[in-house]
Amino acid sequence: MHISPFFLQGVLLLPLLALIGWLPASKPNRTTQWAVSGTSSLQVNGSTNVNKFACEISSYDRLDTLHVTENGSAVALSGSLQLNLQNFDCHNPVMTRDLRKTLKAGQYPMLGITFLSLNRLPALSQNPAHITGLVDIELAGARKRVEVKYQIWVDAQNVIHLVGSREVTFSDFNLKPPSKFKGMVQTHQKLVISFRLKLKEVG
Repeated sequence: MHISPFFLQGVLLLPLLALIGWLPASKPNRTTQWAVSGTSSLQVNGSTNVNKFACEISSYDRLDTLHVTENGSAVALSGSLQLNLQNFDCHNPVMTRDLRKTLKAGQYPMLGITFLSLNRLPALSQNPAHITGLVDIELAGARKRVEVKYQIWVDAQNVIHLVGSREVTFSDFNLKPPSKFKGMVQTHQKLVISFRLKLKEVG
């Protein structure tokens, strides 16, 4: 009995088609938008050979939105913050002036933070979850890509809190730490940049 080759191909394809039918359908990308609240803030902590200092920008005066896109296990976090260095307050006029001068605020008035990714997006709850992500920090005309450690949670008013911190150095941005009194007071290289974002899901 002669069997058509087309019949054989059809018989062989049936199990494959059945298997494909059982495979789970790929989930479409899901994008969420988070509006940045004006009560968000940023702090820079450092030290000298004499004492410690903390300089902060206590509010955020721009209307920016972050975009969270989930694609399988990958999570892209896009968007950026632009913080005016003239708003830095070190709670000491001399220290405030010196820091702005060191950061070249006259030539480069903005500190930029560009968000790139998250290692995962946990289910948001009132219990803080620990995650990491990549950001680009742009300061004094130089850009550095770093990994940031975050805590993320949502409060009873459905405000999302994203708190991140990262240690950097003045030399990362081709800057020289300030000194006073002919070098008797030296600022150390290390700085800790911390930001507290308050976000609201929109759209």
